[in-house]
Amino acid sequence: MKIALFPGSFDPITKGHFDIITKGLRIFDKIVVAIGHNTNKKSLFSVEERKKWIEDLFINEPRVEIVAYTGLTIEFCKKVNANFILRGLRTSVDFDYEQSIAYANKELVSTIETVFLLSSPAYFNISSTIVRDIIVNGGEYQKFVPDTVVINLE
Repeated sequence: MKIALFPGSFDPITKGHFDIITKGLRIFDKIVVAIGHNTNKKSLFSVEERKKWIEDLFINEPRVEIVAYTGLTIEFCKKVNANFILRGLRTSVDFDYEQSIAYANKELVSTIETVFLLSSPAYFNISSTIVRDIIVNGGEYQKFVPDTVVINLE
């Protein structure tokens, strides 16, 4: 069984993330969407909110599992029996960053491969960081996130 782990902060999940997961489902038997704790980022939304948005988005897709985790992604892959790490690429900057991580992961666990999928052109400019900035400043975030992401910051 081909199981891929798709790690990220998903703070919030964007249409770009959805695009990569949907493409991944054409390749993998199962995708574990893993909400990780990134020590370099301050989250705007709770893990529970993020998990619920993703669960609601994939409610009719039994091949998608949503979990939260801490620690090294490569070690978490072993816990969920994932033999692939799925990563989305928007730009060459993403590739340079992700390539370094993929090489380090390969050194740590040689049996787990990283697979890169390109985002669709319509989503290459969307990132959770940009979406959070739009949200915090009262902008119209809805065009960048799936319909399951409903935000009330009051």
